[in-house]
Amino acid sequence: MNANAWAVLILNYVVDGETLMWSLVYDEGAVCLGCRDILLISYTLLFCFFSMGNNTSSNRELLDAGAVKLVEEAISHNCVVIFSKTSCPFCTMAKNVFSDLNVAYTVIELDMQENGNQLQAVLHQMTGDRTVPRVFVNGTCIGGGTDTRKLHQQGKLLPLVRQCAASYEH
Repeated sequence: MNANAWAVLILNYVVDGETLMWSLVYDEGAVCLGCRDILLISYTLLFCFFSMGNNTSSNRELLDAGAVKLVEEAISHNCVVIFSKTSCPFCTMAKNVFSDLNVAYTVIELDMQENGNQLQAVLHQMTGDRTVPRVFVNGTCIGGGTDTRKLHQQGKLLPLVRQCAASYEH
């Protein structure tokens, strides 16, 4: 970019409430940032709206700062975090995998939280998926219930957990 170039971080919010996307817009192009980048910079950047074409900023909303903070803190302060809903069988599947391995985990039941919809919107933004469960090990989303079970069956889940536990010991 040249000296006169500009950049702004925006949040595109589709009116139906289903699609959220973080973007770093510069000059005439756009680059989407990954969830890891957003996690690291969300505390330090102000989120601005940039009006493009026929879109109006009145149809856009920012994610709830409290929800973002809760999700980020849960992920950064715990080796294993499961964002779940109490009636979801795939959520139960993920919890059972960790229970069977005698691995401690933190669970946040979205349907029991006053701001559960906002928490789910944050998770959707971070991971690209709106479904539950969203399972994080060592700060990284490993997917949902089926993904968790598959990693365990492949012998890959326990090493991830042990790596995380070792990093918390230091």
